[in-house]
Amino acid sequence: MTLEVRGADFSPPGSAIIRRMQALLTDPATPHSTHVGNVAEPATGGDSVLVRPLEVGVCGTDREISEGLFGVPPDGEDALVLGHELLGVVERDGRGFARGDLVTATVRRSCGHCEACAAGAPDACLTGDYLERGITRLHGFAGELVAESPDHLVPVPRSLGRLGVLAEPASICERGLRHVRAVGARQPWGPRRALVIGSGAIGMLATYLLRMDGLEVWTAGRSGGGEKAQLVEACGARPVATSDTPLSALADDVAGFDVVIEAAGDAQVMLDTVGLLRRNGVACLLGIDGRPREVSIDGRVLGVDAILKNRALFGSVNANRVDWSAAVEHLDQARARWPEALERFVGLRVPLDSFADAFGYRGVKATLELG
Repeated sequence: MTLEVRGADFSPPGSAIIRRMQALLTDPATPHSTHVGNVAEPATGGDSVLVRPLEVGVCGTDREISEGLFGVPPDGEDALVLGHELLGVVERDGRGFARGDLVTATVRRSCGHCEACAAGAPDACLTGDYLERGITRLHGFAGELVAESPDHLVPVPRSLGRLGVLAEPASICERGLRHVRAVGARQPWGPRRALVIGSGAIGMLATYLLRMDGLEVWTAGRSGGGEKAQLVEACGARPVATSDTPLSALADDVAGFDVVIEAAGDAQVMLDTVGLLRRNGVACLLGIDGRPREVSIDGRVLGVDAILKNRALFGSVNANRVDWSAAVEHLDQARARWPEALERFVGLRVPLDSFADAFGYRGVKATLELG
């Protein structure tokens, strides 16, 4: 099978010899069709940079695509190469990069015909006609080689090393927090207390980034104790088990939160964040909940408190180039500050053919090792 993607061509030029490589493939229209298969090696020409993936992170989006709930293959193709959380190494000098450079790469690409994309902000695409690596009409990084435009590559410092695989989820947090600050700054604002709901990769990274900003942070998960609670405590945040402490009671105890980050992916919890804020507080929704359901809220929380107390609620997805740069920089700072804890974020590394183990992992982060 020959695969072609916009901005990263998997088809070699018109030569008689087509070299093959292994990649993680799925048919998004067929649940549980994910498998390791052979595809053509990428062509390297023009402006592309040849990158050898070292690790590719796995997240809920990959699981949903594998289960047939999400994802779109490139136009005219049935299969999609998975993987949107890249840590790779440059294979050849060129286009401003040197062989051996560590890199990650942005996920979303411009629709090509809206004001936001024209301004270099595909994370705010106005049409929804964007492409996303390993997700929407663009092949991903879970293969032995990829060819990428230098415009989409983000250098990873050697000091960060393998932890550069966390750049993609960290970029999601960075965008959310950038917008939190922008919304909060609409008026005099000095946030002190934050609540993070969810202790997966997004929630844990948001916890560490908020602690680096000097906020008191509470991080809520369904149950107490265990590895995730230890990681929360390692950065000076406070773990909360929602099975023991309702979030509304926690908010009452601390007189509300200035910032709430929802990363659990529950629509009812998302709506409830409005009631957890103190005056001038800002809640950011980073989780996704596509289940058809009804959610409810006390009308006074929305119709009175949100207005009289200047509370704000918004959603955020994907990331801008500036967020990727901030993610890499702050991850390196977090590694220097909490080295042992950050290393424990990646709790499982498996080879490509053990992808099912990575998909089933429920720790902070699992990755596929390719090099």
